[in-house]
Amino acid sequence: QVQLVESGGGLVQAGGSQRLSCAASGSIFSINVMGWYRQAPGKQRELVANIHSVGSRNYADSVKGRFTISRDNAKNTVYLQMNSLKPEDTAVYYCNVKSLVVTQWRESWGQGTQVTVSS
Repeated sequence: QVQLVESGGGLVQAGGSQRLSCAASGSIFSINVMGWYRQAPGKQRELVANIHSVGSRNYADSVKGRFTISRDNAKNTVYLQMNSLKPEDTAVYYCNVKSLVVTQWRESWGQGTQVTVSS
């Protein structure tokens, strides 16, 4: 089981920047995907960005060009650099890790951190 602890949430002005961090501990297998999801009130949880253990990245269309995901494998930590923030980015952001264990993907979730962008 993988345990995830997020940090870096808070209040930020529109147009500003913020960086989220997620530190993972436990059994992390070599083939894995670390990423961030978010959920706004009344909306479905959506993928924001993720990064594979080989380095490939994926972003939601709404954040392309503004957000950057990265990871430090030595620290088992994934980061989300958020620039040019908009009020629409306001949500609870959740860290997620999926690991390939033998033949199945296993996933873990963080508790979530609130990001609020004021207009």
